[in-house]
Amino acid sequence: MKNRTLPLIIGIIAAYAFLLFRISELQLEKNGYYIARAESEQSASAGTTLNRGAIYFTNTDGTMLPVAIDKDFPTIYAVPTAIADVDEAANTLAPILNLPVSQLQATLSKHDSYELLAAKADPSIASDVSALNLPGIYVQDEPARYYPLNTIAAQVLGFVGPNASSNGESGHYGIEAYDDAALENGDDIALTIDPNIQIESEKILQNLVAANSASGGSVIVEDPKTGKILAMAGYPTFDPNNYASSSFENFLNPTVQSIYEPGSIFKVITMAAGIDAGKITPDTTYDDPGTLHVDGAKITNYDLDTHGPYGPHTTMTQVIEHSINTGAIYAENQIGNAVFEDYMKKFRIDQPTGIDLPGEVNGTINGLTANAPQVNFDTVAYGQGVAVTPIELITAMGAIANGGIMMRPYIHANLSPQTVGRIIATSSAAEATQMMVDAVDLAQVANINGYSLAGKTGSAFIPDLVHGGYTNQLIDSYIGFGPTSDPRFIALIRLNTLPETALAAQSVVPAFKQLSQYIINYYNIPPDRTTADVIPNCPDLICGK
Repeated sequence: MKNRTLPLIIGIIAAYAFLLFRISELQLEKNGYYIARAESEQSASAGTTLNRGAIYFTNTDGTMLPVAIDKDFPTIYAVPTAIADVDEAANTLAPILNLPVSQLQATLSKHDSYELLAAKADPSIASDVSALNLPGIYVQDEPARYYPLNTIAAQVLGFVGPNASSNGESGHYGIEAYDDAALENGDDIALTIDPNIQIESEKILQNLVAANSASGGSVIVEDPKTGKILAMAGYPTFDPNNYASSSFENFLNPTVQSIYEPGSIFKVITMAAGIDAGKITPDTTYDDPGTLHVDGAKITNYDLDTHGPYGPHTTMTQVIEHSINTGAIYAENQIGNAVFEDYMKKFRIDQPTGIDLPGEVNGTINGLTANAPQVNFDTVAYGQGVAVTPIELITAMGAIANGGIMMRPYIHANLSPQTVGRIIATSSAAEATQMMVDAVDLAQVANINGYSLAGKTGSAFIPDLVHGGYTNQLIDSYIGFGPTSDPRFIALIRLNTLPETALAAQSVVPAFKQLSQYIINYYNIPPDRTTADVIPNCPDLICGK
């Protein structure tokens, strides 16, 4: 019996000895590793990326595309107290991590239990580091925010980064900031942005900026009948997966967080106000002198040198067709300053739209007061001396496209369309729309065969905020909608910082046509007009009759 129990006793003692050895090893030799791993996991869970809700775009058929999600990424970190040879480790890791040897030597020489070397590391880099089997250097997967479309709609989405207290992470800019609490709670957010229209809009915008050597630009596409935002972008932009490499200015959404003078697009609002007030009609005529002198200021038509005055019997429709500054001034003078100011407020030019995005600023009509000089009202009539955000402008013009009813723009798919109110009568909106259609048909640049499209250019000099007055650089923009029989979209394209010789007809107008054609094809919108509807009584060569 003793002979049989002795080996068993020895085996039990050996097993306990091995167990005690392993406990000792875990507690002493690898204590730093497990402390570091715990600290790493605690750090990750302290942020908002772990189990953070996803953000989706919504396709025209209701399919949702994830555009901001949590994803496991390799994290490379060190336990300095477990590193046997700091110099060897630093020299080995430096070329792989693309970090200076001196920086790694300083980091690995610390007496801390956890030092982050690379977050969201490239898998191939993480694999190379793991293969080294360096004591004290570890790789493990941790959840982090991931944006599958990279730069697409980055200014709408924002990004996730360190919070103000540096003890975790939170959303910054865009939807990540606006819905931070809900996303932290794990709630998913669906947006009205259509990924296909968004991607096409950004492609057109980037090509437009590059082709014209502009400093940047922006684009908005909206459903004018609901206020639903279908696309929204600014350029230059950034990659939220690597936001630290971008300038702060690129994080701002220029469609809601920047103001500019809209130029001649504003003439349509002036005409709509005059028609609605009963002071003018599209056929009202005046004598265009080409130049006006108001309160010591000289105001001329942009094409005075090439065309000269348009002379007597110039109609208000022709004012829109040829973008005549003196015609817009004539319309404002017929309306009267007080009534004109009231209409500017009705169109909410000086108020935020209430769009469900963070940081919206509002435009200004501060120059329009009871005691203001007449020149203030005259210049606002053709779009200078008034400041708007792109979202304000498209909302105001959207009211004209929507039969006089303004809709609140929105970007969260769970919201319902919200009416702001009736701004002008249905008949007034229809007449203003037809003036824009006539402008498109006459110019033959934005037109698409078979479709009734309304549009208007805008070129405005950029104010000189240092010396006063204006610079010799322009902002070109174009706004249009269609088909006018049943508008499915309204789009605004803006191009920043161009030379004074730049022509909108050669830049933003063709870009609008390209975008419109894409949307028409994408929605499979049927034609709403025949060739005979285009430019009545025009030469056969132009109309193609």
